[in-house]
Amino acid sequence: MAKDALLDHLGQAVRRLRAERVYTLKDLAARSGLSARFLVQVESGEGNISVRNLGLLAEALGSTPGALLAPPESPEDKRPIALLGLRGAGKSTIGRRLAKRLHLPFLELDRQIEGAAGLSVAEIFSLHGEPYYRRLEHEALDRLFAEGRRVVLATGGGIVAAPRTYDLLRRNARTVWLRARPEDHWNRVVRQGDRRPMADHPEAMAELRRLLAARESLYARAEHVVDTSRLAVDATVNLVAKGLGSV
Repeated sequence: MAKDALLDHLGQAVRRLRAERVYTLKDLAARSGLSARFLVQVESGEGNISVRNLGLLAEALGSTPGALLAPPESPEDKRPIALLGLRGAGKSTIGRRLAKRLHLPFLELDRQIEGAAGLSVAEIFSLHGEPYYRRLEHEALDRLFAEGRRVVLATGGGIVAAPRTYDLLRRNARTVWLRARPEDHWNRVVRQGDRRPMADHPEAMAELRRLLAARESLYARAEHVVDTSRLAVDATVNLVAKGLGSV
């Protein structure tokens, strides 16, 4: 903490302990050997206290210098953790391991949409088109946030291109973009046994590059960005957890 913030925190800690022990300023002055006037300065965050006097004050309060100066603990962020990225970013693989590490449920947003619609994502697009899918996507997020559940969530690759839904996600979840190179996205999908990226699409890699370039600035609006290109799965999970303050 900066000096002023440190002194302000010290003053709050002294006031809190003095109140807990039902000491007046006069009582604390007598116990510590410090003047009541100086203690007023300390409690107001304006007393630039020496190490010796800090020790005397801590002892008088039944505490330690370290405890008086320790920064306050931040409350745990209970929002869901949402993983972003194009197909092949590793959202499902990383998400499952991250959820296990944090002892949280893992959900895929597309599976939530399919459950509500009674159709696969492919069928939703084929029968009703993208606007209908985007409406279901928004509604699924609304339900999840209304439930107040803390989960690790793998989102669809195109969610960032739906402004209203992406804003909803960023307001209510901790967002993490799993950034990767186009080649990484391609190779990961192929390793999963999916040859569709190459089927009847000679310009598929060029299209993937264009899509990633077009969405890069949107993905970059995530709260955290982790470059997964040269990382193994466990190393990526470690970086994501560290960025979230979970290690």
